[in-house]
Amino acid sequence: MINNRLVAVLAVTFLVFSACTSVRAQEDTSGPDTIVDIRIEGNYAVSSTTILNRIKLRPGDKVEDAALNKEIKRLYAMGYFNDVFVETEQRPDGVVVIFTVVEKPVIEKIEFRGNSHLKDNRLRKKILIKEGDLLDFSKLSQDVAEIKAYYVEQGYSQAGVDYEVETDPATGKATLVFVVDEGTSLKIKKITIEGNKSIPTGEITKLMSTKTAWWFIRKGAFDEDKFDADLARIRSFYRSKGYLDARVTGETEVSPDGRTLYLTVLIDEGRQYQVGQITITGKLTFPEDEIRGLLKVKPGDAFDYAELREDLESIRTFYYDRSYMNAEVDLQRKYNPTTERMDLTYVIDSQEEIYVGKINVIGNTKTRDKVIRRELRVYPGEKYDGKKLRKSKERIYELGFFEDVFFETVPTKDPDVKDLDVTVKETKTGELSFGGGYSSIDAFIGFVQLRQRNFDLMDFPTFTGAGQDLIIRAELGSTRNNFLLAWMDPWFLDYPFSFGFDVYRQEHDRSGTSGYGYDETRTGGSLKLGKELTDELSTGLVYNLEEVKISNIEDNATEDLRKEEGKNWISKLTGSVNYDTRDNKFSPTRGLVTGVSVTDAGGFLGGDKDFVKGYWYGQVYYSVIERVVLELKGRTGMVENYGDSDEVPIYERFFAGGATTIRGYKQRGVGPRDRGTNTALGGEAMAIANAEVVFPLFQQIIKGAVFYDVGNVWADATDIFSTGGYKQAAGVGVRVKTPIGPFKLDYGYPLSDNYDDKKEGQFWFSVSHGF
Repeated sequence: MINNRLVAVLAVTFLVFSACTSVRAQEDTSGPDTIVDIRIEGNYAVSSTTILNRIKLRPGDKVEDAALNKEIKRLYAMGYFNDVFVETEQRPDGVVVIFTVVEKPVIEKIEFRGNSHLKDNRLRKKILIKEGDLLDFSKLSQDVAEIKAYYVEQGYSQAGVDYEVETDPATGKATLVFVVDEGTSLKIKKITIEGNKSIPTGEITKLMSTKTAWWFIRKGAFDEDKFDADLARIRSFYRSKGYLDARVTGETEVSPDGRTLYLTVLIDEGRQYQVGQITITGKLTFPEDEIRGLLKVKPGDAFDYAELREDLESIRTFYYDRSYMNAEVDLQRKYNPTTERMDLTYVIDSQEEIYVGKINVIGNTKTRDKVIRRELRVYPGEKYDGKKLRKSKERIYELGFFEDVFFETVPTKDPDVKDLDVTVKETKTGELSFGGGYSSIDAFIGFVQLRQRNFDLMDFPTFTGAGQDLIIRAELGSTRNNFLLAWMDPWFLDYPFSFGFDVYRQEHDRSGTSGYGYDETRTGGSLKLGKELTDELSTGLVYNLEEVKISNIEDNATEDLRKEEGKNWISKLTGSVNYDTRDNKFSPTRGLVTGVSVTDAGGFLGGDKDFVKGYWYGQVYYSVIERVVLELKGRTGMVENYGDSDEVPIYERFFAGGATTIRGYKQRGVGPRDRGTNTALGGEAMAIANAEVVFPLFQQIIKGAVFYDVGNVWADATDIFSTGGYKQAAGVGVRVKTPIGPFKLDYGYPLSDNYDDKKEGQFWFSVSHGF
């Protein structure tokens, strides 16, 4: 009994002790500096839950000033509040933390006041802030500046722009009002250049972005910042011509009615400094005379900074091309008071020749390394050659697979060896293209083409990366339908030979307006083999086998046309040579491309027709002035029958007229015609020349073109180049680089009579899309 009572007493004592200990433990976790609650006040649009989720403090944490300051910064960073306050409320069980926020008002409405010449919808397009946004004063400042700049651009250089914010305290929403003081439209009436003696006024005005008003094309708006930049540009131009002391200032004068502005550019040219003695010193490695021969600036010439920079670059390139890639070239200049000229000293340190180390290909995710490496003309262990490096870069870029190509030499442990990093940025190599041509004579002709210029037959499922070229094309129209499947591998089986094939079907329906007086269907294919002999010279061999069907000839056709009716198999072999020195195959500015081909059909090759055909073409590109390119094209050809064939079949003769030959005449519209049906019969000889000037209209996005085409087609090959009978056309065009691809539009007008055809222009256009 005693033992049981003792056990009960001990158990009760233990429970009481444990409870007391627990109470003490709980009391120890609370206290006057412990957070028991966190509250948010002042918020309307932003929920308390959203704010509390951003706060890291929790009930049970200790109150510390540093922690509270961090929370204030954290709430500011949300971007929803103009101000944030924190205060604490002491309770017996701990501290309540209260965050009070002042929300940025929600913009319920945006208004414009004071604008009469520029309407609300035009100004609204210039601002970043939209209705429903929280009021952001940094964006608001940008919008005010943007509206102001737009007014200046429109000729209101004295316009003032401010803003007002009308807030409803009950809803926390605001009306944002842009307050505009348009002032008077001020247009530049005249720009006068005074004080220039050595440089023509026209040359100076070309340097200026500030222009006078001209009809509706130029508003003549005055922008003070642009005018100041113009003065600085003129000043730099003078100094580049040796007028080192030139001063250029500007004056403005407003007309009495306050609507027009007169600008005056005042120039104090000062004296023109000339080049004195030229000295070349240092570690030259090469004969001084050889280096001196690179210099365009000679003693007595004007001290021209631009030409001096060109000379410096010429010397650096000279050493770079000869493997001295670390060569240092410095130009020191000093005024000689005795001769009153600027003496020049070129200090050269050629250092040592540099050899190629490892070559690393970087940045290619689709294209295989070998596709890039096989275009390189520099190899590990060789001396660096600047010309070969530039050629390598051109060849890689001309693959058309890369948006950018960068070469960088990387030092190694050996000071005479540098690795070469070839970094590429891949571009879209697939093209989904569509386009067409239309004129008042011809019907509409459209096409769709799928092309992958970096195709890989063995890479499933992407099929990209091996540098092969795949084309699937369908051309549909009211008078013709064409279908093509073509594939080409420039390095077949990793050998430096190109190999490919074509499979096609071409259908032309009879149409008087298109020049076809019969239906023509060609079905066949070809095998192609090519070899690049040098970087500029290549050769090719093509075997072609096709069935040609001529049908549906008009009843009033003459015997010359009617005897072409029926089916024939054509078996022919073509050899060609091509020479290409263009600086860029996609957008050339200089260089030459020319080639010749000879085709033999029938004879030992079999087939139903025997003939031999020769063809020559040439294109020359010349940069007339910066970004203005002259393109001259010429082509000529002759074809003769032999063996069992009495004449050359109509489908192997030459035709002219259309988008790619003599613009201004309809397709196949130039040359001999059938007397009965007026159908184009083609000829055994052809000669065509084209001249086109392409120039920028808007930066590099829009280009204009002016062209002149001349040529003819002769019935007999012996009449080629005979006097008289040449057809001429001239016209204009537009080339536009759009987000979906390049757009081309040409309008040609015939200058020569052509049978009884009505003299009227022809439109041709095309557009393509990359993917």
